[in-house]
Amino acid sequence: MEADARRTDSGIEIEPLYEPSDLAGFDPEERLGRPGQYPYTRGVHPTMYRGRLWTMRQYAGFGTAEATNERFKFLLGAGQTGLSCAFDLPTQMGYDADHPRAEGEVGRVGVAISSLADMRLLLDGLPLGEVTTSMTINATASTLLLLYQLVAEEQGVAGASLRGTIQNDILKEYVARGTYIYPPRPSMRLIVDTFAYCARELPAWNTISISGYHIREAGSTAVQEVAFTLANGIAYVEAALAAGLSLDDFAPRLSFFFNAHNALFEEVAKFRAARRLWASIMRDHFGATSARSQMLRFHTQTGGSTLTAQQPENNIVRVTVQALAAALGGTQSLHTNSFDEALGLPTERSARLALRTQQILGFESGIADTVDPLAGSYYVESLTNEIEERARRYLDAIEERGGAVAAIESRYMQEEIENAAYEAARRVDRGDAVVVGVNRFVVEEPSSAEVFPIDATLQRAQVERVRTVREQRDHDGVRVALEDLDRAARGSANVLYPMKTALARGATLGEVADTLREVFGVYRPA
Repeated sequence: MEADARRTDSGIEIEPLYEPSDLAGFDPEERLGRPGQYPYTRGVHPTMYRGRLWTMRQYAGFGTAEATNERFKFLLGAGQTGLSCAFDLPTQMGYDADHPRAEGEVGRVGVAISSLADMRLLLDGLPLGEVTTSMTINATASTLLLLYQLVAEEQGVAGASLRGTIQNDILKEYVARGTYIYPPRPSMRLIVDTFAYCARELPAWNTISISGYHIREAGSTAVQEVAFTLANGIAYVEAALAAGLSLDDFAPRLSFFFNAHNALFEEVAKFRAARRLWASIMRDHFGATSARSQMLRFHTQTGGSTLTAQQPENNIVRVTVQALAAALGGTQSLHTNSFDEALGLPTERSARLALRTQQILGFESGIADTVDPLAGSYYVESLTNEIEERARRYLDAIEERGGAVAAIESRYMQEEIENAAYEAARRVDRGDAVVVGVNRFVVEEPSSAEVFPIDATLQRAQVERVRTVREQRDHDGVRVALEDLDRAARGSANVLYPMKTALARGATLGEVADTLREVFGVYRPA
């Protein structure tokens, strides 16, 4: 390779100049179409941001439900247009705040939710019939969704009026993140039951956010992010169909969640390629005829793994570039990371600045004035084609291994990501990949960034609350409801209905998870 040859993070060679010949044989009508029409390369809506800007959905969650509720109200007051909630590790892993394994982790990386009492405090005073809410939760997604629905019903908001998303993507947990509870196949049962429940009870709710974000955070390339995310999506569709669900009943509520990194043009091309590839899969592989079933709608978060503790103010620029890529790529909603997240939880000041970054892009930059402004660029279209082709090759390899679940069980995806992460780290170590402030332009000076304080007393307060819930509830009613949940899990009935009854009667998140652990078992990676 020539000394000055350049490649994208996915290893795609970048030519010094792109000409019409680089798109020889490229049929714009077939490969691009029009915005809002198959294959949706140019966006899922005809007018995109001219009609309405992307939803500015800043992620928040820390400490107690009361503290996170205050942050939600702060962000809404600052102009945020949707809520997004992070949960602490005990909540994600199905443990109540007083469980021994929760020690030291309560409220640390998200809000602690152990019962309906906590969810009431989290959502107090929020207009649940008006805002859309995204909840980043997977193994216990069905439990958190039902708690949200119960609080909404107490507010007089019917299920048909609730709009939002649960991540509910367990497959990527085995691949990249690790907050799983049950083995893959019973976990898929929970997800399909959630699809069926929402189709009947919460028809406007997005039942899954199939996530490439954490795959990329684990070190994958942009091509792997697309391929492995869509492979997981295929597995969810196949599982739902095998359970007897109608494709057009659940497919329109599927959504996706992608990362945005610094390579502006590769990221834009990645989003466009993912849309075109998913439309083709849904139409040609699954036979979807509904336009809503063919559309890939997605949320984007800027890259947490790209943030540096060194010179943290540099992260403001990184986040701006990444947010620009997401908007130029046609995202439906966006979270911009705060510049201090490599140091700790974001402060109010940094969270406001992250939101202002989106607002300046949306209202001042002009990128929302026309649909898919980079369409027709020889470079962008060439990258879009190449990413799609390389992602298809990965999908074929996964199919040959028996699909996503089998590929995860054999560690194929994990090993591909680990190899990519290792190569990326080597490029940084060698200086081939420049990280400003880390391996070039280094300044030895202490950071002036304010760090969010952690309240050491919050675990004690959370423990007392969950114990009070257990003391004051109808013990016989909870016992009967959990027995009903156990029977449903051992049979074929939808587990969300008895789960909702148990939670309404005062069962805790940990008790629900323990009931399912007894039936499904616990996943132990090889």
